[in-house]
Amino acid sequence: MKDELLAAMGMVAVVAIVGLAAGCSNRQGETVQSKFRTPWGEPDLQGVWSSETPTPLERPLAGERIINNDEEAAALEQELAKKWQENRGGGADPDNRTGSYNAFWQVRGKPVMGRASLIVDPKDGRLPPLTPQGKAIRAARASNGLSDRADGPEDRNEGERCLHWERMFSGSVNQQHRIVQSPGYVAINSERLHENRVIRLNDHSHLPKDVRQWKGDSIGHWEGATLVVDTANFADAKRDPAGTSKDVHVTERFTRVDDDSINYEATVDDPTIWTQSWTYALPLRRQPGGTVGIFEYACHEGNYGLLGILRGARAQEKNAKGAGEKGKQNNVTN
Repeated sequence: MKDELLAAMGMVAVVAIVGLAAGCSNRQGETVQSKFRTPWGEPDLQGVWSSETPTPLERPLAGERIINNDEEAAALEQELAKKWQENRGGGADPDNRTGSYNAFWQVRGKPVMGRASLIVDPKDGRLPPLTPQGKAIRAARASNGLSDRADGPEDRNEGERCLHWERMFSGSVNQQHRIVQSPGYVAINSERLHENRVIRLNDHSHLPKDVRQWKGDSIGHWEGATLVVDTANFADAKRDPAGTSKDVHVTERFTRVDDDSINYEATVDDPTIWTQSWTYALPLRRQPGGTVGIFEYACHEGNYGLLGILRGARAQEKNAKGAGEKGKQNNVTN
Protein backbone atom coordinates (compact mmCIF):
# COMPACT_ATOMS: atom_id res chain seq x y z
CA MET A 1 0.00 0.00 0.00
CA LYS A 2 2.85 2.32 0.86
CA ASP A 3 4.56 1.64 -2.49
CA GLU A 4 1.34 2.31 -4.37
CA LEU A 5 0.89 5.60 -2.52
CA LEU A 6 4.45 6.68 -3.32
CA ALA A 7 3.96 5.75 -6.98
CA ALA A 8 0.76 7.76 -7.14
CA MET A 9 2.44 10.75 -5.52
CA GLY A 10 5.30 10.49 -8.02
CA MET A 11 2.87 10.48 -10.94
CA VAL A 12 1.13 13.56 -9.56
CA ALA A 13 4.49 15.31 -9.25
CA VAL A 14 5.42 14.46 -12.85
CA VAL A 15 2.08 15.73 -14.15
CA ALA A 16 2.48 18.92 -12.13
CA ILE A 17 5.99 19.53 -13.48
CA VAL A 18 4.92 18.88 -17.06
CA GLY A 19 1.95 21.18 -16.61
CA LEU A 20 4.15 23.88 -15.11
CA ALA A 21 6.63 23.60 -17.98
CA ALA A 22 3.86 23.80 -20.55
CA GLY A 23 2.41 26.80 -18.76
CA CYS A 24 5.80 28.53 -18.74
CA SER A 25 6.25 27.78 -22.43
CA ASN A 26 2.84 29.19 -23.26
CA ARG A 27 3.52 32.27 -21.16
CA GLN A 28 6.84 32.80 -22.92
CA GLY A 29 5.09 32.64 -26.29
CA GLU A 30 2.42 35.01 -25.06
CA THR A 31 5.11 37.32 -23.67
CA VAL A 32 6.89 37.53 -27.03
CA GLN A 33 3.63 38.21 -28.87
CA SER A 34 2.36 40.72 -26.32
CA LYS A 35 5.69 42.49 -25.83
CA PHE A 36 6.22 43.39 -29.47
CA ARG A 37 3.02 45.19 -30.38
CA THR A 38 2.34 48.41 -32.25
CA PRO A 39 0.10 51.04 -30.61
CA TRP A 40 -2.74 49.79 -32.85
CA GLY A 41 -2.26 46.19 -31.71
CA GLU A 42 -0.39 44.45 -34.55
CA PRO A 43 2.85 42.48 -34.09
CA ASP A 44 5.79 44.89 -34.15
CA LEU A 45 8.53 44.12 -36.68
CA GLN A 46 9.97 47.63 -36.77
CA GLY A 47 13.68 48.34 -36.64
CA VAL A 48 16.81 47.89 -38.73
CA TRP A 49 17.57 44.25 -39.46
CA SER A 50 20.42 42.48 -41.22
CA SER A 51 20.07 39.34 -43.34
CA GLU A 52 23.80 39.04 -44.05
CA THR A 53 25.24 35.56 -43.62
CA PRO A 54 28.05 33.52 -45.23
CA THR A 55 25.81 30.45 -45.29
CA PRO A 56 25.29 29.67 -49.00
CA LEU A 57 21.89 29.50 -50.66
CA GLU A 58 22.48 25.91 -51.79
CA ARG A 59 23.99 23.03 -49.85
CA PRO A 60 27.72 22.70 -50.61
CA LEU A 61 29.08 19.65 -52.36
CA ALA A 62 29.61 16.43 -50.41
CA GLY A 63 32.41 16.70 -47.90
CA GLU A 64 31.95 20.39 -47.12
CA ARG A 65 31.02 21.17 -43.57
CA ILE A 66 27.98 22.30 -41.65
CA ILE A 67 28.52 25.01 -39.03
CA ASN A 68 27.48 23.65 -35.63
CA ASN A 69 29.11 25.90 -33.00
CA ASP A 70 30.62 29.32 -32.37
CA GLU A 71 34.21 28.10 -32.83
CA GLU A 72 33.46 26.70 -36.29
CA ALA A 73 31.59 29.89 -37.19
CA ALA A 74 34.55 32.06 -36.16
CA ALA A 75 36.95 29.87 -38.15
CA LEU A 76 34.75 30.15 -41.25
CA GLU A 77 34.57 33.94 -40.92
CA GLN A 78 38.38 34.16 -40.75
CA GLU A 79 38.77 31.91 -43.79
CA LEU A 80 36.30 33.95 -45.83
CA ALA A 81 37.89 37.26 -44.82
CA LYS A 82 41.30 35.97 -45.92
CA LYS A 83 39.84 34.64 -49.18
CA TRP A 84 38.16 37.96 -50.03
CA GLN A 85 41.33 39.89 -49.19
CA GLU A 86 43.53 37.66 -51.35
CA ASN A 87 41.27 37.03 -54.32
CA ARG A 88 39.14 40.13 -54.66
CA GLY A 89 41.20 43.08 -53.52
CA GLY A 90 41.66 45.78 -56.13
CA GLY A 91 45.00 47.58 -56.38
CA ALA A 92 46.45 50.84 -57.66
CA ASP A 93 48.23 49.16 -60.57
CA PRO A 94 46.47 50.44 -63.73
CA ASP A 95 47.34 47.18 -65.50
CA ASN A 96 45.77 45.09 -62.76
CA ARG A 97 42.24 43.74 -63.09
CA THR A 98 39.60 45.92 -61.51
CA GLY A 99 38.89 43.47 -58.73
CA SER A 100 35.74 43.42 -56.66
CA TYR A 101 34.49 43.84 -53.11
CA ASN A 102 37.21 42.65 -50.73
CA ALA A 103 37.20 41.94 -46.99
CA PHE A 104 36.78 45.64 -46.17
CA TRP A 105 33.30 45.61 -47.73
CA GLN A 106 32.27 42.08 -46.87
CA VAL A 107 30.34 42.45 -43.62
CA ARG A 108 28.78 39.04 -43.91
CA GLY A 109 27.06 38.42 -40.57
CA LYS A 110 26.96 35.06 -38.81
CA PRO A 111 26.54 31.56 -40.28
CA VAL A 112 23.19 29.84 -39.77
CA MET A 113 23.95 27.19 -37.16
CA GLY A 114 23.45 23.53 -37.97
CA ARG A 115 22.59 24.09 -41.63
CA ALA A 116 24.67 23.77 -44.76
CA SER A 117 22.37 25.94 -46.88
CA LEU A 118 19.65 28.57 -46.65
CA ILE A 119 17.38 26.32 -48.73
CA VAL A 120 15.22 24.15 -46.46
CA ASP A 121 12.95 22.70 -49.15
CA PRO A 122 13.78 20.56 -51.14
CA LYS A 123 15.30 18.61 -48.28
CA ASP A 124 18.60 18.15 -50.09
CA GLY A 125 19.20 21.89 -49.80
CA ARG A 126 19.65 22.30 -53.54
CA LEU A 127 17.66 24.24 -56.13
CA PRO A 128 15.17 22.09 -58.07
CA PRO A 129 15.95 20.98 -61.65
CA LEU A 130 15.43 23.57 -64.38
CA THR A 131 12.57 23.30 -66.84
CA PRO A 132 13.46 23.17 -70.57
CA GLN A 133 12.45 26.83 -70.81
CA GLY A 134 14.52 27.60 -67.73
CA LYS A 135 17.57 26.01 -69.34
CA ALA A 136 17.05 28.06 -72.50
CA ILE A 137 16.71 31.28 -70.48
CA ARG A 138 19.88 30.50 -68.51
CA ALA A 139 21.78 29.78 -71.72
CA ALA A 140 20.60 33.06 -73.26
CA ARG A 141 21.63 34.99 -70.16
CA ALA A 142 25.04 33.32 -70.18
CA SER A 143 25.62 34.14 -73.85
CA ASN A 144 24.75 37.78 -73.17
CA GLY A 145 26.92 38.13 -70.10
CA LEU A 146 28.05 41.19 -68.19
CA SER A 147 30.79 42.12 -70.67
CA ASP A 148 29.29 41.01 -74.00
CA ARG A 149 27.25 44.08 -74.96
CA ALA A 150 27.63 47.75 -74.13
CA ASP A 151 26.12 49.60 -77.10
CA GLY A 152 24.07 51.67 -74.67
CA PRO A 153 22.86 51.72 -71.05
CA GLU A 154 19.94 49.42 -71.86
CA ASP A 155 22.35 46.60 -72.69
CA ARG A 156 23.64 46.53 -69.12
CA ASN A 157 21.83 44.92 -66.21
CA GLU A 158 19.82 46.85 -63.65
CA GLY A 159 22.47 46.45 -60.95
CA GLU A 160 25.13 48.16 -63.06
CA ARG A 161 22.63 50.89 -63.87
CA CYS A 162 21.91 51.36 -60.14
CA LEU A 163 18.19 50.77 -60.69
CA HIS A 164 17.44 47.46 -59.01
CA TRP A 165 19.36 44.65 -57.36
CA GLU A 166 17.28 41.67 -56.26
CA ARG A 167 13.70 40.60 -55.69
CA MET A 168 14.00 39.02 -52.23
CA PHE A 169 16.13 39.16 -49.11
CA SER A 170 19.47 37.41 -49.39
CA GLY A 171 22.61 36.84 -47.36
CA SER A 172 24.87 38.97 -49.56
CA VAL A 173 26.49 42.30 -48.68
CA ASN A 174 24.66 45.54 -47.83
CA GLN A 175 21.69 43.57 -46.56
CA GLN A 176 20.41 46.01 -43.94
CA HIS A 177 16.67 46.58 -44.03
CA ARG A 178 14.57 49.14 -42.19
CA ILE A 179 11.02 47.96 -41.46
CA VAL A 180 8.41 50.62 -40.72
CA GLN A 181 4.73 49.98 -39.96
CA SER A 182 1.56 52.04 -39.98
CA PRO A 183 -2.10 50.97 -39.90
CA GLY A 184 -2.72 49.10 -43.15
CA TYR A 185 0.88 49.11 -44.40
CA VAL A 186 4.36 47.70 -43.83
CA ALA A 187 7.28 49.38 -45.62
CA ILE A 188 10.78 47.94 -46.10
CA ASN A 189 13.73 50.13 -47.10
CA SER A 190 16.89 48.21 -48.03
CA GLU A 191 20.36 49.71 -47.90
CA ARG A 192 21.51 48.26 -51.22
CA LEU A 193 20.36 50.69 -53.92
CA HIS A 194 17.93 52.06 -51.30
CA GLU A 195 15.13 49.97 -52.77
CA ASN A 196 11.73 50.31 -51.14
CA ARG A 197 8.76 48.01 -50.80
CA VAL A 198 5.31 49.04 -49.59
CA ILE A 199 3.18 46.08 -48.50
CA ARG A 200 -0.57 46.64 -48.46
CA LEU A 201 -2.27 44.77 -45.63
CA ASN A 202 -5.62 43.00 -45.95
CA ASP A 203 -5.81 43.75 -49.67
CA HIS A 204 -6.77 40.48 -51.31
CA SER A 205 -6.03 41.37 -54.92
CA HIS A 206 -2.87 42.31 -56.79
CA LEU A 207 -2.53 45.17 -59.24
CA PRO A 208 -3.46 44.38 -62.88
CA LYS A 209 -0.93 42.00 -64.46
CA ASP A 210 0.31 44.66 -66.86
CA VAL A 211 1.38 46.85 -63.90
CA ARG A 212 4.83 45.54 -62.97
CA GLN A 213 7.50 46.82 -60.59
CA TRP A 214 11.13 45.97 -59.81
CA LYS A 215 10.19 44.65 -56.36
CA GLY A 216 6.82 43.34 -57.48
CA ASP A 217 3.39 44.07 -56.01
CA SER A 218 3.16 42.96 -52.37
CA ILE A 219 0.02 42.31 -50.33
CA GLY A 220 0.09 40.95 -46.79
CA HIS A 221 -1.92 39.74 -43.84
CA TRP A 222 -1.28 38.53 -40.30
CA GLU A 223 -1.44 34.89 -39.27
CA GLY A 224 -1.07 35.18 -35.51
CA ALA A 225 2.35 36.77 -34.90
CA THR A 226 3.52 36.11 -38.47
CA LEU A 227 3.34 38.59 -41.34
CA VAL A 228 2.60 36.68 -44.55
CA VAL A 229 3.48 38.59 -47.73
CA ASP A 230 2.40 37.54 -51.22
CA THR A 231 4.34 39.18 -54.07
CA ALA A 232 3.76 38.99 -57.84
CA ASN A 233 3.88 41.32 -60.88
CA PHE A 234 7.66 41.63 -61.07
CA ALA A 235 9.17 43.71 -63.85
CA ASP A 236 11.30 41.85 -66.37
CA ALA A 237 14.93 42.22 -65.28
CA LYS A 238 18.11 41.39 -67.18
CA ARG A 239 19.67 40.10 -63.99
CA ASP A 240 18.33 38.54 -60.81
CA PRO A 241 20.82 36.95 -58.38
CA ALA A 242 18.42 34.08 -57.67
CA GLY A 243 17.84 33.49 -61.39
CA THR A 244 14.08 34.01 -61.29
CA SER A 245 11.85 35.19 -64.14
CA LYS A 246 9.27 37.98 -64.18
CA ASP A 247 6.56 35.36 -63.58
CA VAL A 248 7.94 34.32 -60.19
CA HIS A 249 5.50 34.28 -57.26
CA VAL A 250 7.02 34.73 -53.78
CA THR A 251 5.41 34.05 -50.40
CA GLU A 252 7.35 35.44 -47.43
CA ARG A 253 6.82 34.94 -43.70
CA PHE A 254 8.20 37.30 -41.02
CA THR A 255 7.95 36.12 -37.39
CA ARG A 256 9.36 38.12 -34.46
CA VAL A 257 10.92 35.70 -31.98
CA ASP A 258 12.73 37.96 -29.49
CA ASP A 259 14.29 41.40 -28.99
CA ASP A 260 16.98 40.87 -31.59
CA SER A 261 15.71 38.46 -34.22
CA ILE A 262 13.02 37.79 -36.81
CA ASN A 263 12.63 34.45 -38.54
CA TYR A 264 12.36 35.04 -42.30
CA GLU A 265 11.16 32.41 -44.75
CA ALA A 266 10.42 32.72 -48.46
CA THR A 267 8.83 30.22 -50.85
CA VAL A 268 9.71 30.82 -54.50
CA ASP A 269 7.31 29.50 -57.14
CA ASP A 270 8.56 30.06 -60.69
CA PRO A 271 7.27 27.34 -63.07
CA THR A 272 9.03 29.09 -65.95
CA ILE A 273 12.45 28.32 -64.45
CA TRP A 274 12.13 25.38 -62.02
CA THR A 275 10.20 22.13 -61.97
CA GLN A 276 8.93 22.82 -58.44
CA SER A 277 8.83 25.57 -55.85
CA TRP A 278 11.59 25.95 -53.27
CA THR A 279 11.89 27.55 -49.84
CA TYR A 280 14.76 29.20 -48.02
CA ALA A 281 15.01 30.61 -44.51
CA LEU A 282 17.41 32.88 -42.66
CA PRO A 283 17.39 34.96 -39.48
CA LEU A 284 17.07 38.73 -39.55
CA ARG A 285 19.25 40.18 -36.79
CA ARG A 286 18.59 43.55 -35.20
CA GLN A 287 21.29 46.12 -35.87
CA PRO A 288 22.59 48.14 -32.89
CA GLY A 289 21.97 51.84 -32.74
CA GLY A 290 18.43 51.90 -34.11
CA THR A 291 18.25 53.50 -37.56
CA VAL A 292 22.02 54.06 -37.68
CA GLY A 293 22.31 50.67 -39.43
CA ILE A 294 21.22 52.13 -42.79
CA PHE A 295 23.95 54.01 -44.66
CA GLU A 296 24.15 55.89 -47.94
CA TYR A 297 24.66 53.56 -50.89
CA ALA A 298 26.89 55.08 -53.56
CA CYS A 299 25.20 53.33 -56.49
CA HIS A 300 22.35 55.50 -57.73
CA GLU A 301 20.76 56.71 -60.95
CA GLY A 302 23.22 58.87 -62.87
CA ASN A 303 26.22 57.10 -61.33
CA TYR A 304 29.30 57.78 -63.48
CA GLY A 305 30.39 54.14 -63.24
CA LEU A 306 28.00 53.33 -66.09
CA LEU A 307 29.65 56.00 -68.25
CA GLY A 308 32.98 54.35 -67.53
CA ILE A 309 31.62 50.98 -68.70
CA LEU A 310 30.39 52.46 -71.98
CA ARG A 311 33.60 54.45 -72.55
CA GLY A 312 35.63 51.34 -71.85
CA ALA A 313 33.59 49.45 -74.45
CA ARG A 314 34.26 52.17 -77.03
CA ALA A 315 37.98 51.98 -76.24
CA GLN A 316 37.92 48.20 -76.70
CA GLU A 317 36.19 48.61 -80.06
CA LYS A 318 38.77 51.18 -81.14
CA ASN A 319 41.65 48.95 -80.12
CA ALA A 320 40.10 45.97 -81.89
CA LYS A 321 39.59 48.03 -85.04
CA GLY A 322 43.19 49.24 -84.92
CA ALA A 323 44.48 45.70 -84.48
CA GLY A 324 42.37 44.55 -87.43
CA GLU A 325 43.67 47.29 -89.71
CA LYS A 326 47.24 46.55 -88.68
CA GLY A 327 46.69 42.90 -89.49
CA LYS A 328 45.41 43.78 -92.96
CA GLN A 329 48.48 45.95 -93.63
CA ASN A 330 50.79 43.12 -92.60
CA ASN A 331 48.99 40.74 -94.94
CA VAL A 332 49.39 43.19 -97.85
CA THR A 333 53.09 43.70 -97.10
CA ASN A 334 53.74 39.98 -96.91
